[in-house]
Amino acid sequence: MATQLSVNLNKVALLRNSRNLGIPSVLKAARMALEAGAYGVTVHPRPDERHIRYADVDELDVLLEAEYPTVEFNIEGNPFLGRFMEVVTRVRPTQATLVPDDPNAFTSDRGWDIAKDGDRLRPILKQLQDLGIRVSLFMDPDVEQIRLAGELGPERIELYTEPYATAFRDGKVDESWPVYAEAAKLARAVGLGVNAGHDLNLNNLAKFCEIPGILEVSIGHALTADALEMGMPEAVRHYLAILAKD
Repeated sequence: MATQLSVNLNKVALLRNSRNLGIPSVLKAARMALEAGAYGVTVHPRPDERHIRYADVDELDVLLEAEYPTVEFNIEGNPFLGRFMEVVTRVRPTQATLVPDDPNAFTSDRGWDIAKDGDRLRPILKQLQDLGIRVSLFMDPDVEQIRLAGELGPERIELYTEPYATAFRDGKVDESWPVYAEAAKLARAVGLGVNAGHDLNLNNLAKFCEIPGILEVSIGHALTADALEMGMPEAVRHYLAILAKD
């Protein structure tokens, strides 16, 4: 089964927020991505609403329920900050990806330290899972942390791939890729599905997805940049063509 593509809409919202005109439209971008074949859409509302706003989450929920009831809605964020838990428990997306964002972080920059945060995360996982929401934890490719994550009981992890992307760009992919392959292998061995995301793009995606069993990639920044050149539907199709080969 090919790795699925979830299109992250944050950068569409960031551009929209630079003016008060409502364009580009987050809902229109979601429609175009899904009509082009994306498996789902991802949003990551932060407390300062600097890109995706909480209102966008509600509007997307209405759109998806009415027009695309079978696609995946993935909401990312820190469960201990802002209105994340309020929104997620009300919307009940297909998947909640829990990310240890610092509120001042420029972008997501690390995975969970389960040894430190596991006790706090455990009741959050239960609350979400009791509502029928699949839970994924944002994780570094650290086998010991992933082993602890398996004991915590999420359905999936999302491997934080910025270090891989940097290694690929610097010509050091042969050093980084095996680390991710081993992390994914261990995750599957302890019963976790494996997603991935952060700085994946048209150049580095194919190599990364040589790792067996990657279920889903969430891609936003690079895909949005590509969409500026080729249009959203064509950009999505380019990514899907890569994923169809894995």
